[in-house]
Amino acid sequence: MGSLTGPLGRWWRSRRLASHRSRYSDSDWAAACDALPTLAGLDDERSERLRDLALGFLKEKRLEPVQGLELTDSMRLRVALQACLPILELGLHWYRGWYALILYPAEFLTEHQHADEHGLVWTQAEIRSGESWDQGPVILSWADVESARERDGFNVVIHELAHKLDLRDGAVNGHPPLHAGMSGEVWARVFTAAYEDLCRRDAAGEETAIDPYACESPAEFFAVVSEAFFEVPRLLHSEYPDVYRQLQAFYRQDPLARLG
Repeated sequence: MGSLTGPLGRWWRSRRLASHRSRYSDSDWAAACDALPTLAGLDDERSERLRDLALGFLKEKRLEPVQGLELTDSMRLRVALQACLPILELGLHWYRGWYALILYPAEFLTEHQHADEHGLVWTQAEIRSGESWDQGPVILSWADVESARERDGFNVVIHELAHKLDLRDGAVNGHPPLHAGMSGEVWARVFTAAYEDLCRRDAAGEETAIDPYACESPAEFFAVVSEAFFEVPRLLHSEYPDVYRQLQAFYRQDPLARLG
């Protein structure tokens, strides 16, 4: 059998994508792209690659609406395009190991068990707009996915998918596996300094440009600044230029150059 990474494998994948592409009309694609200002400035070649990634994503991952939510093809494409923007220069294999996105109509209630230092365990209920399980699906609120019509620094799809990228080395800790040529020591120093600065400013009651939810943990900091990187790159570059440069090297993209 021929290699799946050789010419025959690429031809076969191209045939499968072509078959899947026929499901979605030009109007579906246009409606999805028009609703996503984070895609502005992508050239034709990158736009086409993003479409192919989105199609591959929809073949590999199940989108499961719950509580009466009805997904149109345009809605499916909007989720997939946003999910694949962070991996545009990385590849779909970065999302291996999980298989479903569950979509609620709006924010949803989750329950998590916590234990203190004395071993006392309690259950805490929380309202969420998104959640990423270490060994399971991504869960999203469609109402919050809808908010991506505005480039305001909040993007629940990118946030939760950043957690999946962070998990690639087995730990959700704000330190995803880095590419050859990147320094783990530099990454840790830059992100720790920025995280501690944001936490200090938030604790002092200062209003911060970066969502203070990032202070929850280094993992949340990575997810929040990933949102900012793709949504409001100028703001992130202004606040934490070294963080921006590390994300630029990790995602292999420069949103500031195309979005301004």
